[in-house]
Amino acid sequence: MTAYAAGDTHPPLLEETIGANFERTVAAHPDREALVEVASGRRWTWAELDRDVDALAIGLIRSGIGKGDRVGIWSPNCAEWTLTQYATAKIGAVLVNINPAYRTHELSYALNQSGTKLLISAPSFKTSDYRAMIEEVVDQTPVEQVLYLGSPEWTDHNVSDPGVTLAELMTWTLEPGDPINIQYTSGTTGYPKGATLSHRNILNNGYFTTELISFTEEDRLCIPVPFYHCFGMVMGNLGCTTHGATMVIPAPGFDPEITLRAVAEERCTAVYGVPTMFIAMQNHPSFVDHDLSSLRTGIMAGSICPVEVMKRCVNDMHMAEVSIAYGMTETSPVSCQTRVDDDLERRTETIGRVHPHVEVKVVDPVTGETLERGEAGELCTRGYSVMLGYWDDPDKTDEAIDADGWMHTGDLAVMREDGYCNIVGRIKDMVIRGGENIYPREIEEFLYQHPDVEDVQVIGVPDEKYGEELCAWIKMRAGADPLDADAVRAYATGRLAHYKIPRYVLVVEEFPMTVTGKVRKVQMREETAQQLGLG
Repeated sequence: MTAYAAGDTHPPLLEETIGANFERTVAAHPDREALVEVASGRRWTWAELDRDVDALAIGLIRSGIGKGDRVGIWSPNCAEWTLTQYATAKIGAVLVNINPAYRTHELSYALNQSGTKLLISAPSFKTSDYRAMIEEVVDQTPVEQVLYLGSPEWTDHNVSDPGVTLAELMTWTLEPGDPINIQYTSGTTGYPKGATLSHRNILNNGYFTTELISFTEEDRLCIPVPFYHCFGMVMGNLGCTTHGATMVIPAPGFDPEITLRAVAEERCTAVYGVPTMFIAMQNHPSFVDHDLSSLRTGIMAGSICPVEVMKRCVNDMHMAEVSIAYGMTETSPVSCQTRVDDDLERRTETIGRVHPHVEVKVVDPVTGETLERGEAGELCTRGYSVMLGYWDDPDKTDEAIDADGWMHTGDLAVMREDGYCNIVGRIKDMVIRGGENIYPREIEEFLYQHPDVEDVQVIGVPDEKYGEELCAWIKMRAGADPLDADAVRAYATGRLAHYKIPRYVLVVEEFPMTVTGKVRKVQMREETAQQLGLG
């Protein structure tokens, strides 16, 4: 059987804009709780949230923002981020998500490349002085106005005018296929690319992602993942607003104990996270002090999902219906997901099966031919979720999306006979040692089983004899003695093929990460080569 699968076509796609869908939810649940910001204690019902979204939308129009204009948002997670997301969607402005970790060079690039007209920014976050950085670059960008959250200008901008409605000010119409969001990809090589997403793209992906974990208006979702990324604003916010569920913001940035406390105190039924977040929560000294019995589900995504961590989600965090989701920014993001009624093996050893209204296939990376099930190749996806393209970059768009509409993910995958898929690595992460193709994921999963290993990442590093050798970066469990290469070799001998046993082992406190929780293996390779004196 060929490695191709098409998703269910029921229920049908939502053929409406984000604003129209949001207002439908407001009408259905006006007095239910919509949004909670734990840090400030602020709460909104759906009717109150709609009122504040409209006030911001009216302020944007009066500032000269209209359909298609780009509005940047540079801020950690907060209620104002969510207000901005829906206000821009209601008026058809394109929201430009700016990574909170950016510095002046990256900020300037994003503002210029997107043509951002108005920038909404936090004044600062942790050690980042956003105001100083903006003042340094803003004169070299198209930005005409900067609004700092919490400033008098922000307050004045959001004053409700009882005599004016948003509908009266909007002289234009919106369509589901209109662009509504630009998200800059990580840009591990070269400049980041601005994935351009439509109402149809992200509204439906948020809807179906949470539909597959049985969301209703009774659910309360803890969202510690960043809003600037699809995980937070699409799978999180849009997943909630399409179902009338409550959005709970535990903190501006991820903190394991604060997240655990928010789940317990707000009686959340779901929590999202990348694997490193779940590892941090599960290994926090206060883990056992928090009552997590309200949880039933959640999503782990963003990078490789260790089997043992997933088992603890089910057994220790009460997340019996936890789901693994797989995707990328360019596909809005989710293409494959496990289902709540999947058995433990499928929910811990695969990325699930194809999403509704989406097609996936596994192809030979060289010839492009569709492979047979069970063979490793590049995962491609097609359907409503594929981005409109990279903003103002048709050449890069054509490199990613072929003439038949297939998005080439760059991920190496295997589709099993039952249609469930597994990611075995990135094409660029595959290690070729003496002619043997090695997938780091397999070795990472093996080393996770070592009782002293808290987390592990495996990379390829230069080697004169074999071309590449393996290096394992290992984070030890609290109190455990550090492992060295000899100890890892002793543990793996007889259980892994000799060429899969890492030659080098580095014990580290942290991995270099993007703000979305993805490990920067490119940086790890560079640091390892330098530290070990490799070519």
